Amino acid sequence: MRNALFSMAKRLRTAWIACALAGCASSHAPSSSPATTTTTASTAETRASEASAASLNGTKPPEWQPTLWMNTPPLRLADLRGKVVLVRWWTANCPFCSATAPALRKFDKDYGAKGLLVVGMYHHKDEGAFDPRIYQDTAKRYGFTFPIAFDPEWRTLKSWMNGVDTGWTSVTFVLDKKGIVRHVHPGGQYIQGDATHAKLTAVIEQLIAEN
Repeated sequence: MRNALFSMAKRLRTAWIACALAGCASSHAPSSSPATTTTTASTAETRASEASAASLNGTKPPEWQPTLWMNTPPLRLADLRGKVVLVRWWTANCPFCSATAPALRKFDKDYGAKGLLVVGMYHHKDEGAFDPRIYQDTAKRYGFTFPIAFDPEWRTLKSWMNGVDTGWTSVTFVLDKKGIVRHVHPGGQYIQGDATHAKLTAVIEQLIAEN
């Protein structure tokens, strides 16, 4: 049932976003309110994405496989036990990633000294070949000063998702001090003041306080 709901929601979201980005509009009166249709699709999509993401809670992700580290020497996940680790996948030309960048910077600023490590994983999505300069320039434009790295061929993302599909690739994992997944944001954006940002903040504070 959950897979069927997610599949339907994913199709609705894809069609709606494509229409929105193309600026399409019908000259005929719709049979139902656009606001009602959009809200219904968005609600179904959100519930399906969150359910898929929640299925990853309690898992222990394998060692990550990124390259081209910035702002830090290369890091090994296994060496980060004792820290709360937030990993966000991001890319260039992504409005959701740029909208979320301030939240990531603030998490790093507010909780970095208290035991949180924010890590940004760049996953290439453009049609052309990966260009390290775009990766580097985008990181600077987003103001990322915390550790970031390039995830070639989405190897780490795929291994951590373990076949789960939330409908997004801009996923955020929060790992506890033992390296166990305790929260997954399914993707898209989170901005200070919204419910998903508040949930992430609460999870971070809870995990930092745990022994």
